[in-house]
Amino acid sequence: QIARRAERGALRRAAPALILALAGSIVSRGARAQGAPSLTLQSVLDSVSIRYPVVLAAQARVRAAEGSRTTAGAFGNPILGYQIDDNVDNTILPGGGTKRSLVPERIATVTLPLEPLYQRGARVRRADAEVRAAKEDAVAVRQQAALRAAQAFYRTALAQVGVATTRDLLVWLDSLVTYNRSRVKEGAAAEADLIRSQLERDRAAAEATVQEAELAQARASLSTFAGVSFPGTQSLVLGGDIRPLSLPHDSLSSSGPMPVPRAMGDLAPQRQALLDRAEVRAARERVVATSASISSERTLILRQLGATVGTKQTAGTTSIIAGLTLPIPLFDQNRGEIQRARAEHEAAAYDLAAQEQSVSAEVTGAREAARLLTERALSMTSGGQDFLGKADEARRIALGAYREGAVPLFQVIDASRAWNDARLTYFRTLYAQHESVLALVAAEGGDLFTSLPALTPPVTPNR
Repeated sequence: QIARRAERGALRRAAPALILALAGSIVSRGARAQGAPSLTLQSVLDSVSIRYPVVLAAQARVRAAEGSRTTAGAFGNPILGYQIDDNVDNTILPGGGTKRSLVPERIATVTLPLEPLYQRGARVRRADAEVRAAKEDAVAVRQQAALRAAQAFYRTALAQVGVATTRDLLVWLDSLVTYNRSRVKEGAAAEADLIRSQLERDRAAAEATVQEAELAQARASLSTFAGVSFPGTQSLVLGGDIRPLSLPHDSLSSSGPMPVPRAMGDLAPQRQALLDRAEVRAARERVVATSASISSERTLILRQLGATVGTKQTAGTTSIIAGLTLPIPLFDQNRGEIQRARAEHEAAAYDLAAQEQSVSAEVTGAREAARLLTERALSMTSGGQDFLGKADEARRIALGAYREGAVPLFQVIDASRAWNDARLTYFRTLYAQHESVLALVAAEGGDLFTSLPALTPPVTPNR
C-alpha cells in the first residue's frame, strides 16, 4: 500500500509535464502515421496570400483601377482636317460646256480638344482615390480571407482532436469490455455489466463515425484555403503548439507568465483602428473620389470645347486661320449627373460613419472576448495541466475502484465520458482563444500574414 501511494504521488508530480505533450500528439498522431503532409497556420496563410481566388480577384481589381487612372490622366488626341474647295462653278454640267475655271482653295487644320485641360484634374483626383480605395479593399479582403482560413484551420484541428480522442476512448472501452467478458466467464460479474459496457463502446463507435464525417468536411473546407486537395480519407496533419496566443500589446507581469491586458475602457485601440483598418481607409478614399466626381461633373457643362489652327491656300497665297469652338450652355444637360454625384458623395460619407462605428464596436467586442478566453485558457494550462490531469486521474481511479468492486459500472462510464468531454472542452477553449486573438489583431488593423501573435511562454510544472 505504501508503494502504491508513492507510485501515485510520482505520477501526479509527472502529470503536468506529460499531459500537454500527450494532448499535442493526439492532434496529428493518426494522420502522421499515414505520411500526410503537415500544415501549420502560417503555411495556410501563405497559400491564401499566393493562390486564394478571392484575394487574386481583389488584386485584379486594383490593376483595373490603375488602368482607369491611366485613362483619366490622358489628353485628348488632336483632329487633323484637310479640305479642297473647288467651287461648283468649275464643274462640267451634262450637255453643257466648260465654264471659266477658278483656282481651288485648300485648307489644312488641326483641332486640339480643350476639355481635358480643365477636366483632367478632377478626373485624376477621382481615379487616384479609387486606386487607393481598391488597394485598401484588397487588404481588407486579404484579412477576411485570413480569418476564414484560420477558422477552417481550427475547425479541422478540433475535429481531428475529437476523432483522436474518441478513438482512444474506444480502445479504453474495448479493454473494459474484455475485462467484463472475462469476469462474466469466471462468474465474478453480472452479464448486465458486460452488455452495458458493450453498449457504451458501440455508442462511442457511432460518435467516432459522426466525428470522422465532420472531420472530412472540415478538411475539404480547409483544402480550399491551403491550395491542396487530398483524395479519399488522406489526412491533414495540423502542426502547431497547444498553448494560448499572447494578446497583442500586452506585457508580462513580473510575478509569472500571466499576461496583463490593458484596461477595457482604454479608447486608444479604437482610435488607432480607425487609422489602421483597411475598411475605414477605403471608405475615406471613396468620400474623396465622390467629391472629385462632383467637380468632374460640373466641368462637363462645357463640352466639345476646342481650338483650331491651320493654313489656307488660294491662288498661290497662303494664309493662317485660327478658331475656337465654344458650345453655348443654353440648357444644363449635366444637372442630373451633378445631383447623382452629390448623392453618391453623401452616401459615401454615411458609409464612412457606419464603418467607423462598426470598427469601434468590433474592436471593443474582440478585445473583451480575447481577454475572457485568454484568462480561461491560461487557467486551464497553467494551474493547469490539472484540468486534463484530473480527468485522467478520475477515470483511472474509477476503473481501479470498479475492479476492486467499490463502485458500480455506471460510475466508470461516467468517468470515461467526463474524460472525453474534458479533452474536447480543453481544445475547444484553446482554439477559440486562438481565433479570438487573431480576430483582435485583425480588428485593430494588424496584418495576420506578417505579424501572427506569439505563443504564451511555456509553463514550468510546480515541484
